Amino acid sequence: MSQNESFDPTMGKFIDVEIDKEMKKSFLDYSMSVIMSRALPDVRDGLKPVHRRIIYAMWEHNLFYDRPFHKCADTVGNVLGSYHPHGDSSVYDALVRLAQDFSLRYPLVDGHGNFGSIDGDPAAHYRYTEARMSRISMEMLTDINKDTVDFQDNYDNRLQEPIVLPSRIPNLLINGSAGIAVGMATNIPPHNLNEVIDGIFLLLENEQTSIERLIEKIPGPDFPTGGIIMGRAGIRAAYFKGRGKVVVRCLAHIEETSNKKSRIVVSELPYQVNKARLIESIANHVKNKVVEGISGLRDESGRDGMRIVIELKQNANAQIVLNKLYRYTQMQDTFGIINLALVDGVPKVLNLKQMLEHYINHQKNVIVRRTQFDLKKASEREHILKGLRVAIDFIDKVIALIRSSKTISEAKEKLMNNFTNLDETQVEAIVKMRLGQLAGLEREKIEQEFLELSEKIKYLKQILESETRVKEILIEELTALKNKFGDERRTKIEEVAGEVDIEDLIPNLECALTLTNYGYIKRQPLSFYKTQKRGGRGINGLKHREEDFVENLFVGFSHDFVIFLTNRGLMFSLKCYEIPEGGKNSKGTNLVNLINLSEDEKVNSLFCISKFDENNFLIFVTKNGIIKRTRLDAYQNVRKNGLIAISLDADDYLIGTILTNGNEELLIATKNGMAIRISEKSIRPLSRSARGVTAIKLKDSDEVVGAVKIIDNANLITISTNGIGRRTKFSDYRIQNRRGFGVLNYKIDDRKGYVAKIGVVNENDNLIIISSEGVMIRIKACEVSLASRYSGGVRLMKLKENDRVVSLVATSASDDDNDEDNNNNEEKAENT
Repeated sequence: MSQNESFDPTMGKFIDVEIDKEMKKSFLDYSMSVIMSRALPDVRDGLKPVHRRIIYAMWEHNLFYDRPFHKCADTVGNVLGSYHPHGDSSVYDALVRLAQDFSLRYPLVDGHGNFGSIDGDPAAHYRYTEARMSRISMEMLTDINKDTVDFQDNYDNRLQEPIVLPSRIPNLLINGSAGIAVGMATNIPPHNLNEVIDGIFLLLENEQTSIERLIEKIPGPDFPTGGIIMGRAGIRAAYFKGRGKVVVRCLAHIEETSNKKSRIVVSELPYQVNKARLIESIANHVKNKVVEGISGLRDESGRDGMRIVIELKQNANAQIVLNKLYRYTQMQDTFGIINLALVDGVPKVLNLKQMLEHYINHQKNVIVRRTQFDLKKASEREHILKGLRVAIDFIDKVIALIRSSKTISEAKEKLMNNFTNLDETQVEAIVKMRLGQLAGLEREKIEQEFLELSEKIKYLKQILESETRVKEILIEELTALKNKFGDERRTKIEEVAGEVDIEDLIPNLECALTLTNYGYIKRQPLSFYKTQKRGGRGINGLKHREEDFVENLFVGFSHDFVIFLTNRGLMFSLKCYEIPEGGKNSKGTNLVNLINLSEDEKVNSLFCISKFDENNFLIFVTKNGIIKRTRLDAYQNVRKNGLIAISLDADDYLIGTILTNGNEELLIATKNGMAIRISEKSIRPLSRSARGVTAIKLKDSDEVVGAVKIIDNANLITISTNGIGRRTKFSDYRIQNRRGFGVLNYKIDDRKGYVAKIGVVNENDNLIIISSEGVMIRIKACEVSLASRYSGGVRLMKLKENDRVVSLVATSASDDDNDEDNNNNEEKAENT
């Protein structure tokens, strides 16, 4: 048999396969099995398959919290035989962890016997231990028999098991999860139930609630072993980005003894730290003289809680010894947070808001499906009662028909023939009706039940018709959970002077952002664009696909908000450092991987801001000459799915957005060379989603190509599609009323082409010009001729045939620009 052949016993022949492809396929299948079936929790119930199967099997066998304990050996056997065809140790180890109050913040299994200890002692064999569901785990399965979740076949297609549990409690956050898959890992810390529910309430009140506000309700993880979290930077990183590191210290205090000595007493440990190993580590450091000043060490832990006593020598400084213990032992430990969970079967790293949103959506779905189930049952019962009421009203005739029938089938047929408004289901109930139901009181019970069912059906329909009512029910159920299981926070959070936040780790550097026609964006250091002499060919700024070209270039700082506006008038927001940095020849990252764009949606405007200031305004200008002014703070809660920035006509789109202080003057230019200068005050502020008003009247075939804010002592730069441009003083343009045709800005012809872009420049600024072929050039603004608005200007960029100017941006001049760089870059550009 050759190396590339395998024997198929079902076919009775050899099949040729390529070993590399077979290995790739097999490893991929294995990887997906580990990810989906073993290592990662579902975002909805926070459980891995083995945990879900354990809890469901215990529920099936009525091992409720108020029932007697049951041998773990039986539970493990039931799980293995029915749902989880793996080793018994894997099931029992998972069951043990669900019962450990030092592993789970809210244990889901109530254990009886030896289930291990914080010292790392293993649990007793499952033939010696007993277990049942805990009180809170019952909430994981509430209404599971009401078609609230989907089921699937078990491993041998004999039984059905739930794909996910209804999980009324937000288990993923309150108990966390840990697991290592192939190429990825999850490590979600536990949280306090009261705080998580308060955060859910905040999000239910306002779907646009920011993560910043959610952190006010959910300040950080709450570990079952207590401890102290040092600083908030790691928490914020995890809540905003899904990844972070928190430093956790043990809870320790210093006691003075009678003989002028002192001792350090440890009463709480960092999460997942083994107490026995910690004590051994301290002893080894003392022995090796890494930590000095310790004379004794003992473990006094017992029923009253944990107590590790570290006796100090007479002259030892207790605080110095304690700091050394923090440094060299696990009395201070780092917990790495990775909020990775399965979302619709796909592993995703989630921020705090996304985890809460997925839980809320799951609970809404559970409530709706439960209501539909109850409505169906109530409607079926109401239908039966309608038939029974008819039978009671005509009881003599019904009895006569039944008595005259030889068989039940004949009786049913006669009843349906004589009472045409009855169907087979109702007739079935009538023939089964007992004589006792003919008594007066029993008849009243039927009438009473019918009225109650009518009211219940009306109530259930109201729930299904109202999203608000679904939210109210969810709030009611969560409030009951909070009152029932809520407790005080165990882990303290202490401020750390000079701690580094996530943004502090990222230099706040000036950078250039480029966006192409096909939606590829990248970030590059501004120093990449070296200054050249005017008239040069520029350098290649990116590698793009055929027919793609750069549409926008913007300059900002790493910590700024990058605001994206689409052709549909929607706004999206990212931090500048969240946009991947690209190399010289990279095409960048497609925007659909960064923001939630629809198929027919395209970003055509972007800018940077440091904050959403309520004293500032956004001015929107569209292709058809519409202008709108809105306060900037109206856009501070930008949703994941975008925020409506302006309502647009069917044939219109945005061409520019300007940030103002409320007292600015604007200049709007058109493709055919017209321009109008207007005061911002002539535009009344409108709501966030308003359409706007007319800024400039357009003649046939004309359209707006740019809008700028007028700055004192600055000039207007106008560049044509053929690379010819000039600077003009703003004083050449008089202020006009809105809705005018404007004045001549640039005389177009075949040599110059149409107006491509306009901008604002100072004498010492640099200009970056981009062509449709992706070629960029950086020149000094002072090299561009200052002329009247009737002048044609000079050539700023040489263009190849069929190439055209598509973007223009002004930047501050770099201190390191020099003639040698200019000459070298110009020579290199000729060879590009």
